[in-house]
Amino acid sequence: MAGSRILSMGHYQPSRLVTNDDLAAIVDTNDEWIRDRVGIATRRIAEGETVADMAAAAAGKALAASGLTASDIDMVVVATCSSIDRCPNVASRVANKLGISAPAAMDVNTACSGFSYALGTADHAIRAGAARNAIVIGSEKLSDITDWSDRSTCVLFGDAAGAAVVTAAPDGEEPGIGPVVWGSAPEKGDVLKIEGWQPYIQQEGQTVFRWATTMLAPLALQACERAGVAPEDIAAFVPHQANTRIIDGIVKRLGIPNAVIAKDIVESGNTSAASVPLALSKLIERREVPSGAPVLLFGFGGGLTYAGQVIRCP
Repeated sequence: MAGSRILSMGHYQPSRLVTNDDLAAIVDTNDEWIRDRVGIATRRIAEGETVADMAAAAAGKALAASGLTASDIDMVVVATCSSIDRCPNVASRVANKLGISAPAAMDVNTACSGFSYALGTADHAIRAGAARNAIVIGSEKLSDITDWSDRSTCVLFGDAAGAAVVTAAPDGEEPGIGPVVWGSAPEKGDVLKIEGWQPYIQQEGQTVFRWATTMLAPLALQACERAGVAPEDIAAFVPHQANTRIIDGIVKRLGIPNAVIAKDIVESGNTSAASVPLALSKLIERREVPSGAPVLLFGFGGGLTYAGQVIRCP
């Protein structure tokens, strides 16, 4: 196979909106402090929905927009670090909800870089001929693993899902998903973790901030280089939505003057593996990026892991 491309995107967010003022009623914080430190104004919190419910909702929208049917899908990959139910995995639950018969079904847990890892995995499977059409999903219900009495973390996170339908690029057509750049800094793994049977997210925010703003821009530029795309030709940059100051710090070092910068964090908070596909789906829905234009995706977070690639906007 010559490669793969994204056919369509879809996303889902719960209906419950939680503002900074809502959080100020339960912990010692305020709207000005949250906006200044992390740039978040609101986030969505799931109530009855599970990780699999949100994943299926986003995937169903992406599938409906793709022109394919459930019978065409032979691979489902879900990136998540927050599913409380470990087995059956989320991917097989999504396949069952959507009526997808006998797909390869796997979950990927690299936390906030998960969507780019999952997208790279599906791309490789299609290139190798092990799959024809895949659904790749990032879905998180971080509210289940957030300590709502900890003001340093509870202001950060939200729940959401984003999905892409990925298919083989036609013969003679340039691939729409570039080579993935991925890796990790395992020696820093303890600075962001979710551990134990009743886990809460724990984070050393300053350590993560310094790592992200100093180490990641050169890696994102590697993704551009491997795809054969100059930074000035990037039409949009969709990074993990961790913190507006982190996003600004990375952008400053990238040299992408013509790119739309996704900042969905303002209205959605940090949704971990869902943040990149959620933000990308919204950019496409609002038609802020032309079809076929090069878009740089880059996820980073727990592990500490990172992954990114250049895609062509569907």
